[in-house]
Amino acid sequence: MLEKQILTQIDGVIIYRNFVEHLPYNPHLKPLIKEKRKLGILSEVLFWKQVRNKNFHNIDFDRQRIIGNYIVDFYVKTLGLVVEIDGISHDFKQDYD
Repeated sequence: MLEKQILTQIDGVIIYRNFVEHLPYNPHLKPLIKEKRKLGILSEVLFWKQVRNKNFHNIDFDRQRIIGNYIVDFYVKTLGLVVEIDGISHDFKQDYD
């Protein structure tokens, strides 16, 4: 049996690694990543300032990560965690999203 590895602790709660290998990747989306970063949606920029450079409990966040045919706002590889921060452009698009 594999022993779970501890990644960090937040307010006394142990956070275990949950690394996901071999995620699908569409290379045709790569040119869109720079464009999305330049747009600088305020809520994403504020979140990024808080978590970049392992500032949040020493957790490494990736910004604008390609997974399959999608570009997710933030991804934590060691947790297999996607964080999406949607602005007003997603209002009334629940079915699409």
